[in-house]
Formats: sequence, structure tokens, C-alpha cells
Amino acid sequence: TFFAHVHPTLAKDGTLRYETAFPKPGMYRLLGDFYPTGGVPQLIAETVFVPGSAEDIPSFDPIVLKPDVEAQKGENTTMELELSPVQPIVGEKTLLEFKLKPADGMEKYLGAWAHMMAASDDLVDTLHEHPFSADGGDTMYFNVIFPRARTYRVWVQFQRKGVLNTVAFNIPVTELK
Repeated sequence: TFFAHVHPTLAKDGTLRYETAFPKPGMYRLLGDFYPTGGVPQLIAETVFVPGSAEDIPSFDPIVLKPDVEAQKGENTTMELELSPVQPIVGEKTLLEFKLKPADGMEKYLGAWAHMMAASDDLVDTLHEHPFSADGGDTMYFNVIFPRARTYRVWVQFQRKGVLNTVAFNIPVTELK
């Protein structure tokens, strides 16, 4: 339920550092997405457990995400999603068209018009994307190829008038029949 897209600070010894306060005790998945000089793009994942009182111990039952592709309200704008095809299929390109209302005052956030993170409901698959088409107007487009038949939580972060907006959709993906 919690998502933050951040860029760490590069320390003199070459380590990447980021300080945060997790919103509550529980299990968190940390993803590092980087492209080393002379290398290939990489995504590494780690799981962190934030302790708390006995009442705060999270359930480890599988999460069931209910499909939700309805308009989502951010801090100061609403985002609508249109999928093509309407029912995403494993291994096939899916176009995600996001419409912003209102869209005046859009600003780049961390160097891009938006950042999208998709995670399968079992947290095995993760995708980090930027729009392939966006210009600060009311529409931005992403192309995604979902790797497995699952429901994916898709977070989109963007900035409007100095305010960071985070919205999330739950997109079910099926096998080709």
C-alpha cells in the first residue's frame, strides 16, 4: 500500500544512501533500479522488516488485489486510465494511457514527467517505467509487457504545481486463450 520513488545520494565511497521513516511496522520491498557505466540495466530487490508491537505484526497471508482501473485522485489532480487492449495479456504489449484532470502546472519529477512502478500481487515481478510520450500536457502514455498472469498494482508518481501526486491502479493480466 506504500510507494515512494526516490533517488539516493551517492556517497564518496560509492555507496548509495537514502534515509526514510517507514509509515508503519511491517514488511517492505525495496527496489534498486540502476544502469552501471559499461553495464546493462539492473533491478535488485531486498525485503526489509520494520519491527513494531505485537499488535503491529503484519499478516503473511497472500494479498488479494481486487481489479481497480477507475479514476484515482492524487493530492491535487485526478488520473484516469485507459488500457489497450482493455484486458492485458501476458507477454503482449499493453498501452496505458493516463489522463490528468486538471493538468495545468505539470512539472518534471526526478527528471521525468512521471514514474511508474508495477508490482505483481505476489511481489515477484516488478517493472519501473517512464512515459514514452508525455509533454507536460493532460495525457501520458506507457507501454508495458506484463510477464505473468497476475493482478499488478501500478503506481504512478507525477508532480503538479510543486505537489507530488501518487496514484495506484490494480490491473488484472490474463493468459492468451
